[in-house]
Amino acid sequence: MKQLQLLMGMPITVEILDSSVTEAAIECVFASFRAVDATFSTYKEDSEISKINRGELAEDEYSETMKTILAFSEQTRQETRGYFDIQHNGLIDPSGIVKGWAILQAACRLKEAGFSNFYIDAGGDIQVAGTKDGNPWRIGIRNPFNRKEVVKVLAITDRGIATSGTAIRGQHIYNPHHPDMPLQDIVSLTVIGPNVYEADRFATAAFAMGKRGIFFIEQLSGFEGYLIDASARATFTSGFERYVL
Repeated sequence: MKQLQLLMGMPITVEILDSSVTEAAIECVFASFRAVDATFSTYKEDSEISKINRGELAEDEYSETMKTILAFSEQTRQETRGYFDIQHNGLIDPSGIVKGWAILQAACRLKEAGFSNFYIDAGGDIQVAGTKDGNPWRIGIRNPFNRKEVVKVLAITDRGIATSGTAIRGQHIYNPHHPDMPLQDIVSLTVIGPNVYEADRFATAAFAMGKRGIFFIEQLSGFEGYLIDASARATFTSGFERYVL
């Protein structure tokens, strides 16, 4: 069973292949994304993050979910030497970590419900579990210069994949160490990780590093990456090709 909904400003697709799947199970996934959006959307005036940015909530009034995300964000900032930073111009925007975390939470719910073979795709960031028809899930990396073209097809099982880039949203990622300098030397960086939360947060940080980001991914145990620069040249980590079909 497969369904798509537009939530959090992006298409979200859920496909569950287990025979016990029900529409209620898939709706539970979408409901979890709606709850995340209601808490973290910087575009909703009544979201918790908007209230925080307006100074309407004290720290002791933050929800447990908010405290968790802020703690994860600080952990990531430290692990990436400050290249991941949710504070900019006096405002907090944790969207660089929330999407991957939300996908992983939804995947955990499905596993807890007994499902073994599924994928969740939120705006191109994906968590896969099990197999499709007995084979690994096939995931394509799009050409950032021609979105209709797939440059690599990957075979992935029980892992997450996330891409940071400028092809769809333009220059929305910045280097916290030089926030006024646009990132123009790379256009796409895809990361394969143990889960989509880990892949997403490190893809964002690595993109902010520019061309050096792929070397950061190379040094991370259990991660692989594929970078496309502004000249359409690809650079990838030493173990990336084992996922390529």
